[in-house]
Amino acid sequence: MSSYKGHSIFALILSVMFFYNPLLIALTIIGANVPDFDHEFKKENVYKMIILGLIVFISLFILKLPYYIGLIIVFLGATFYFSEHRSFTHSIFGVVSLTSAVSLIVIWAFQLAAAVTILDNPYLLLAILIALLSFLFLNKKVLMIFLPAFFISLFVVPITEITYIEIVLSLFLGLFSHIVLDSFTPAGIKIFAPLSSKKVFRNFGLSMIFLMITISIVIHIPVFFKLFEQYALVIL
Repeated sequence: MSSYKGHSIFALILSVMFFYNPLLIALTIIGANVPDFDHEFKKENVYKMIILGLIVFISLFILKLPYYIGLIIVFLGATFYFSEHRSFTHSIFGVVSLTSAVSLIVIWAFQLAAAVTILDNPYLLLAILIALLSFLFLNKKVLMIFLPAFFISLFVVPITEITYIEIVLSLFLGLFSHIVLDSFTPAGIKIFAPLSSKKVFRNFGLSMIFLMITISIVIHIPVFFKLFEQYALVIL
């Protein structure tokens, strides 16, 4: 299975363990595809990202609108450009940095769009932004499946209220899932790059999967109790 498909499927499995909102699940899948932009064969996309950031920055600056979004996009592109494959972007420091950057892009773009558009449905607005973000980070083959499934899920699954913290957590989960899955490869990952070249392998990945499953179970304990009470009442 190709890398981008494997990371997307793994992120999807993890996301449904924590989230019910299709918007958050979509962000997790997008996040899982972000770290590999440090790969040499994606350098052309990195150049486009930097140019896009400069265009956004100049346009918003001229319009006297918050131009920080453009600077963050440029920062992302520069990070990928100067990072060696499976180095900083595949470390815990890289996960935190990339999560912060992409989260700021989503949140600031949402706030800006809400201020300048006539759309009064915040979830529809966020869905449009997520779709645009998918064009930036997802492989074309994944995108062909992702977009139809995403918009269908918006009509099938009830959309619940989400917070900025949940946006950050969903992106973090996706990015973190990427380095967890890469730890199972023979090359491993430099978990503390660039401060250390120490690599972690399969044992790290297994322990992190066990940890995430445990956290998911703990989070859902109240739900389990509620289902048990309902089931017990039906029997009695």
